[in-house]
Amino acid sequence: MRNVGTVVRGIRTPIIKTNDDLASIVVDSLMKAKESEGFEFKDRDVVAITEAVVGISEGNYVTVDDIATDLVQKFPNKELGIVFPILSRNRFSMILKGIARGMNKLTILLSFPADEVGNGIMDETTLDNSKYDLGSVITEEEYYDVFGEWLHPFTGINMVDYYRELCASENCEVKFVFSNKASDILAYTNNVLNCDIHTREKTKKQLREKGATCYCLTDVLNVPVNGSGCNPKYGLLGSNKSTEERLKLFPAKGDVLVRTIQDRLKELTGKTIEVMVYGDGAFKDPVGKIWELADPVVSPFYTPGLEGTPNEIKLKYVSDNKFADLRGDELKEAIRNEIRNKEKDLKGQNVSLGTTPRRLTDLIGSLCDLTSGSGDKGTPVVFIQGYFDNLADE
Repeated sequence: MRNVGTVVRGIRTPIIKTNDDLASIVVDSLMKAKESEGFEFKDRDVVAITEAVVGISEGNYVTVDDIATDLVQKFPNKELGIVFPILSRNRFSMILKGIARGMNKLTILLSFPADEVGNGIMDETTLDNSKYDLGSVITEEEYYDVFGEWLHPFTGINMVDYYRELCASENCEVKFVFSNKASDILAYTNNVLNCDIHTREKTKKQLREKGATCYCLTDVLNVPVNGSGCNPKYGLLGSNKSTEERLKLFPAKGDVLVRTIQDRLKELTGKTIEVMVYGDGAFKDPVGKIWELADPVVSPFYTPGLEGTPNEIKLKYVSDNKFADLRGDELKEAIRNEIRNKEKDLKGQNVSLGTTPRRLTDLIGSLCDLTSGSGDKGTPVVFIQGYFDNLADE
């Protein structure tokens, strides 16, 4: 009788550098972990690799100058409005540095009281007690007068000040305006770069319909500039700060990587093991209010066995309703039979009430992100066993 369900292991690897054979490193690290930990590979195990080391091994980088060059080509008059950037030193500050280097004048429209992924820009209690509401347009002067002393509780930084100083370091004039309506930028300029992540296409469409010359971050560095890296699908979305002059882009070639790792593990173990690349998980911090997903997707590349959503019955619902009079082994066997005989698609049925209606790659990627962390654990590979098991499996 099996007494353990899902098991998640962070797998330590060597430090990954550009042009490393990542597929070999991942497979070798897994085989070494198997020898030291004593586990056995099974069909439908999952191997996940963080996007950071995938991008590094690809050598997929761009510089601040590359960003400036691309933006000048798109906005030759060098005046630009930026809409809905996230408030992040890691995710957006280097992009802004490149924009400011190429432009002479910027107007930055920030959403409030927080950015798209939950990074705060003002005290919400102060907002509730002020004359402003979520439909207001707040000028820079009004912001500093009412909210300007606010510092983020985790970082101790006011990102308006931080972004202002960054633009000044590039000799670029900058003005801030605070609004939750993208088209309010058109009172200042018709040249717009919308920098939102998950609403980007809708925002770009709205602005273009109102006459703006508008691009979004997927349109910047989606082709190489002077021999730079690029991401044809996501451009600068999902990029991270690498150095003071360079950014690592979201991976562009992970489809080959996941297939190669799956094939090599099949040769070595005889098992069909699913493989995916993961970035930010999709979950929200209840204290800091930050929604983690600053990448355009949780998993940009994965093997076909990870397609779809869970098809699970809710054990407590079945126990409380269909088998309310059963106990012990009789109840366990009844539920096992219910699982064995469940329909292939339970969508909309009561037996699935309360199960998580999310894609497998989003669920597993979030689990991996929490396991590997974003610091010094040294486990850019996560190995998951038993994720697809259920109570009917012996």
